[in-house]
Amino acid sequence: MEMLHLEEVMEELRESFRSWKTRSAEWRKTQLRGLERLLQEKEREIYNALDEDLGKHHTEAYRDEIGILVKSLNLFLSSLDDWMASKKVHVPVIAFPTTGEVVPEPLGVVLIFSSWNFPFGLALDPLIGAIAAGNAAVLKPSEIAPACSSFLAKNIPLYLDNKAIKVIEGGVPIAERLLENKWDKIFFTGNARVGRIIMSAAAKHLTPVTLELGGKCPAILDHFSSLRDRTVVAVKRIVSGKWCLCSGQACVGVDYLLVEEKHASEVIEFIKDWLKKYYGDDPQKSHSLSRIVNKHHFRRLQKLIEDPLVAASIVHGGSMDEKNLFIEPTILLDPPLDAEIMTEEIFGPFLPIITLKKIEDSIEFINSKPRALSLYVFTKDKTFQKQVIAKTSSGSVTVNDTIIQFACDTLPFGGIGESGFGKYHGKFSFDAFSHGKAVLRRSLLNEMSFGYPPWNDYKLRFLRAAYNFDYIALFLLLIGLKRN
Repeated sequence: MEMLHLEEVMEELRESFRSWKTRSAEWRKTQLRGLERLLQEKEREIYNALDEDLGKHHTEAYRDEIGILVKSLNLFLSSLDDWMASKKVHVPVIAFPTTGEVVPEPLGVVLIFSSWNFPFGLALDPLIGAIAAGNAAVLKPSEIAPACSSFLAKNIPLYLDNKAIKVIEGGVPIAERLLENKWDKIFFTGNARVGRIIMSAAAKHLTPVTLELGGKCPAILDHFSSLRDRTVVAVKRIVSGKWCLCSGQACVGVDYLLVEEKHASEVIEFIKDWLKKYYGDDPQKSHSLSRIVNKHHFRRLQKLIEDPLVAASIVHGGSMDEKNLFIEPTILLDPPLDAEIMTEEIFGPFLPIITLKKIEDSIEFINSKPRALSLYVFTKDKTFQKQVIAKTSSGSVTVNDTIIQFACDTLPFGGIGESGFGKYHGKFSFDAFSHGKAVLRRSLLNEMSFGYPPWNDYKLRFLRAAYNFDYIALFLLLIGLKRN
């Protein structure tokens, strides 16, 4: 894209926002319904694009992308009038006679960078929030998923207002050009390295940002004693949270598993059993396992297990086929903690299992690492659950399951520390792209003079009673019984 053309695009977006049309409930709902029609009418093409870029089965694609978006759109369309309405707030007696309210207003022209691993969900879910809040928007899809990026660029203009909502394709040069402009909000989904670049560019214009990053999401598996069935269910959910989500290429996926040393061999056998049930004797022939996105990421993952000490820790899997971008689901037992596989986010189908003398040590282990986007704990011990929740810090904690928190619109989704900051999903998406403007209205009727000079002890007592909500003292002061 030529710089001149980009400047024209920016001016058109700003003009659309200045026209006030994006602020109307009708415009917002029309755009959201347009996205609904896009998902309905182009469902098969979306499946084809996801299969071309990531080898996703259409059922997985519906579960993790289309279904999530349909659910989100239903919520927004049913709730938008309420969310747009101003909210009355209590005002203190010191401000009498006044009323107060919070009025949500759009931020302006916003920029959304989406990621390649969920190229529709992570592009359109924040866009839904931006539209619902009344903004004009640019969506920059990831070039790493070219078929999905091309689909969005081709089809969004057919269903949405192309003067207020733009899709701009391209790689790093285009991203850099976009970041040179002044935006009213930047929303980025990706890794921490690029997140730092986004923040640095945003700082030049004091632009607010939401960073949805990632990191190493741990899972803790407590032992369930004689309750073997519970252990089997727990392992099933861990396997699903590792491999059944874009073949481990997910920021909320299980990155490593913490178990007690004495139970490790049993847990590994359970994992193998579930892998066989999910993907058969030859996972490469399975249509249910997504492939690695491209050769660059394939070689990055390959490098993680080239270290002889890491390779020696493999207890299951490890086979690879670069031509077909296939990596077998792989289990590692106690790889070196200073190896890259344990210091960097894996984002692939490797599951390191780290053994501990006792499961309570998992809290200290997790606290020695950067704070995770998601933390998973499997236990029937309510006391241990409370300890994990209270004594660790992460974007979210999910007890006895994985991933499901991502689909809960009533919960905020986002990280903390190096896993990102800012929240979205459901009403939190609306808030992420809105400014809550404080509005206070005061009568012009003559008011009491306790807030104005000349000062005296009576006014001090009055102010003290007002700020401490001492209504009896205020009443007595007003009728003059305590006046000097």
